[in-house]
Amino acid sequence: MSFVRSRRLVGVLAVAMAAGVGIAGSSSPSMAGPKGSTLDIQILSFNDFHGNLEAPSGSSARVTIGHRWDAAANKPVDVNLVEVVDGKDVDVAGGVEYLATHLRNARAGHANSVTVAAGDIIGASPLLSAAFHDEPTIEAMNALGLEATAVGNHEFDEGYLELQRMQNGGCLDDGDGLNNQNSCATPAGFSGANFQMLAANVKYASNGKTILPSYWIKNFNGAKIGFIGMTLKGTPTIVTAAGVAGLEFTDEVVTANALVPVLREQGVKAIVVLIHQGGTPAPQKVSGPNNTSYNVNPTYDYTCGGGGTIQAGSPILPIAADLDPQIDLIISGHTHQPYVCNVPDRDGQPRLVTSASSFGRLFTETNLTFDRQTQDIVRASVTGSNMIVTRKVPKAVDETSIINTYKTLIAPVANRELGRITATLTRSSVAESTLGDFIADAQVNDPSVITDSKVPVVAFMNPGGIRTDLLFARTVGQDPANPLEATDGIVRYEEAFNVQPFNNYLVSMDMTGAEIRSLLAQQWSGGNALSVKFLQVSAGLHYTVTGSGLARVIDPLTIKDPVTNTYVDVNDATVYRIVTNNFLAEGGDNFTAFRNGTPRYFGGLDIDGFAKYMEQFTAAKPYAPAPVGNRITQ
Repeated sequence: MSFVRSRRLVGVLAVAMAAGVGIAGSSSPSMAGPKGSTLDIQILSFNDFHGNLEAPSGSSARVTIGHRWDAAANKPVDVNLVEVVDGKDVDVAGGVEYLATHLRNARAGHANSVTVAAGDIIGASPLLSAAFHDEPTIEAMNALGLEATAVGNHEFDEGYLELQRMQNGGCLDDGDGLNNQNSCATPAGFSGANFQMLAANVKYASNGKTILPSYWIKNFNGAKIGFIGMTLKGTPTIVTAAGVAGLEFTDEVVTANALVPVLREQGVKAIVVLIHQGGTPAPQKVSGPNNTSYNVNPTYDYTCGGGGTIQAGSPILPIAADLDPQIDLIISGHTHQPYVCNVPDRDGQPRLVTSASSFGRLFTETNLTFDRQTQDIVRASVTGSNMIVTRKVPKAVDETSIINTYKTLIAPVANRELGRITATLTRSSVAESTLGDFIADAQVNDPSVITDSKVPVVAFMNPGGIRTDLLFARTVGQDPANPLEATDGIVRYEEAFNVQPFNNYLVSMDMTGAEIRSLLAQQWSGGNALSVKFLQVSAGLHYTVTGSGLARVIDPLTIKDPVTNTYVDVNDATVYRIVTNNFLAEGGDNFTAFRNGTPRYFGGLDIDGFAKYMEQFTAAKPYAPAPVGNRITQ
């Protein structure tokens, strides 16, 4: 029984006039004004690139194109876009060399085209870009033809001053490779972005001015379209506090709506919002034997052209519903999901909301008609579709040149061998993960966080900070079609860096047992109620969770006594020395209980602690992951 349905990689999703988020059918563009008074315009967009210059691998290169019935597993499974390499299916989508070619091919035949993005173009990047403060990605985007982008939360990973340097250029005095980073590593230096970064809702608290321009206007031979760019208003809760100190992040709807009359005063009625906030597609349903219905991962074009919807409660939906009807299109991001949906404006008129997954796996092509008489977009003419960035096109030679330049510069650091593992360490689990265990153990054993003879007894790691699995097979930085050392167990610096690429500092502090209990309760309450986040913990702490939702209860909560080497109940009044990264220490990911920890002592970088810990696991004594559940039981 086959669940793969026929589909075109290039499709047109017509905007439905009816209310709701679904899209179905097709429609012909409406032409307003006298003959010859309209202009066809193409908008190409993407989001959440995260510095993925080289073609990504594994789940980062995955695009679901259908489903099939697996008789052995007795359930439907995803069918992904793959190529067969050495007899195995390899996920193949993305990579800036291919993205550039696809965009250039898409522009062919379109006299009026613009390329824009919805944030997180940099930050949380692979080592090839991160080791040079993401300067290589800015250069790649310049070559790509990007013209404007909203800023996202990860554009603030190194602080807003560094974000402004990304726009304006210039070099950092970073000690020529201090902390495995190097600004202006090439003779050409760094001249900054040729495209405009937009931050309409990020302002200096002292004077209310934006740190970057609020909007950008594209003029197509007299046809003007204004682009407003914003990050999510909750950015301060998911970035390092020091990087956004002194800034104010304003409401997305209030900010954008206030700019509509500003643009109209300049004769701009056609408006597009680039926003780093998004939605999550609802599960796709397929039928199995005996007409049993199963929930599966949606295909890349199911939401909403294939009948899918954006889940109720997705942050983008109330934003889209409340934005001024003068705004004609919303290009979103942040959730790393693919969708092209109609979310009607408050006047009931159709309005597309799009997102193109992440890591350059997809881009969105939107086509529309501009009415020269009304100086506005004909809303019913707007059509959009997500396009897969396949690797069956030639590589863009200018992007290849950028990649090769920096690969040569980073090679000595990237290929340094750290240690050995016996199996892949994964970040995926219901609560505890094998990779989360290893990272937390590395942090609690890092000598850089010890001060005044205070040795941490437990470490906490945020699951969102673990960006990829640590593979037993070496695949990092390689073309999947030409793998080296298929199974080696060697962990190299580049592989370790890609696991946690933020260059966060480790911070030790004192917390009472009662504060630790409050901290653990925040995993499923407050800002994490809708998306539970289990902190990864080091060996020596164990707790059991019972119940569900807000009614979850932790009992018992025990910690290993270093003297007796036995587990004892955590005492609410006892003070324990703990360690975490500076992102969590400042209340990131809604873990505000960390702010109670004092006195604080800043140690070294988390990646350095990870690398040092890994070095003890040699070929003679490799690291073997233990079964999960020894630290968190539920």
